[in-house]
Amino acid sequence: MAPPAMLREVGLRALLLLSSAVAALSIGVNYGTLGNNLPPPSQVASFLQAKTTINRIKIFDSNPDIIRAFAGTRISLTISTTNGDIPGLVSREGAAAWVTKHVTPFFPATNIDLILVGNEILLSGDKNLIVNLVPAMHSLHNALVAAGFRRIRVSTPHFLGILAASEPPSAARFRYGWEKSVLIPMLNFHRATKSPFIVNPYPYFNYNPQTLNYAIFRKNGGILDKYTKIRYTNMLDAQLDAIYSAMKRIGYGDVQIMIGETGWPTQAEPGQAGVSPDYAASYINGLISKVSSGRGTPLMPGRRFETYIFALFNENLKLGPIAERNWGLFRPDFSPMYNALGIMKGQIVGRPSGTGVGGGSWCVPKAGVSTAALQNNINYACSNANCKAIQAGGSCFQPNNLQAHAAYAMNAYYQAQGRRPFTCNFAGSGFVTSRNPSHGMCKF
Repeated sequence: MAPPAMLREVGLRALLLLSSAVAALSIGVNYGTLGNNLPPPSQVASFLQAKTTINRIKIFDSNPDIIRAFAGTRISLTISTTNGDIPGLVSREGAAAWVTKHVTPFFPATNIDLILVGNEILLSGDKNLIVNLVPAMHSLHNALVAAGFRRIRVSTPHFLGILAASEPPSAARFRYGWEKSVLIPMLNFHRATKSPFIVNPYPYFNYNPQTLNYAIFRKNGGILDKYTKIRYTNMLDAQLDAIYSAMKRIGYGDVQIMIGETGWPTQAEPGQAGVSPDYAASYINGLISKVSSGRGTPLMPGRRFETYIFALFNENLKLGPIAERNWGLFRPDFSPMYNALGIMKGQIVGRPSGTGVGGGSWCVPKAGVSTAALQNNINYACSNANCKAIQAGGSCFQPNNLQAHAAYAMNAYYQAQGRRPFTCNFAGSGFVTSRNPSHGMCKF
């Protein structure tokens, strides 16, 4: 079973998530449109406003239909220039014209909060774009100020390949050529304008079967930074601290870091380990809990990160592997792909132990499940739900056997995940019942 110290932490996290929409308020979502079955922007904006706690959306262009759809909502919007716009933005006239076309007609009715200059430009390898990136950011910022839009920020997103080394996190550094020519001038810009340095960390692209739990916030042994002696228990912390170390190394540790994209797909190539709605829920719910807690990272304690999940919808026209089309929180009909804690209004995301977590259905182990499988189910469920009641002295400690403890743990996870049928699968070892398995002082 999971150690009591870890279970206390899980319990505290569950109690934190009880504060309704608080968890989701630190989270934005990327709204991509590469699909031929997606709802119109007006329906998307209405759904987000009425049914979810999402109050920040990021788009990859400056589509006027989308910008207009969010007018009069509580949702703030991040819009983007295209990569091809960058050379033309360098001139004062070009930047002013872009603002006049893409911002002035919509602001402030639509709460445009941030403008991104291109997307992962350093990854493109296009020297013309790279050399013009920071000048374009300066020029666009100046054009916004001149137009009276002082509070709209300007930035650009980066992939983690901007690091020459990232392990251990404390030894990370930027690639030498980009550091001097692009990143130092850019970080100067961010410091001067109080805008965020944006990175797109994706543990999904760096995990293997051995590091899966480390990548998706499940219980694991952690990875030690040999220089700081910090043991990292999730990959996202390590990735963020690597960026911070590289920034601090050149004197910019004070600049705010924003998570522009991160997520986990629900489907991938046949046989790929670690991809399903259940695994995606583990990553996204761990992310929401982490970002909302305000704990920061080992090297940035207490720091908050503006964060955007990738993505709002599955996008069936994206090219590449199967996973590329399956990152969505929602299907095109707005039904959730899995239960993302705190995202839906009125969602019950957890309850303190002892209150009873029933509600018409319960998750229990099938007969004949092996002891190894029961223990694995306990370990997994208690990494994502409050299992204090089955610790020694708890109301559900007796009977003290794997079958009873697994029943409690599996059901606690099932209830915390919104009683969606797939969350009771447990590799085929669980089933949903309408009969309450509670007994004695133990309330399921």
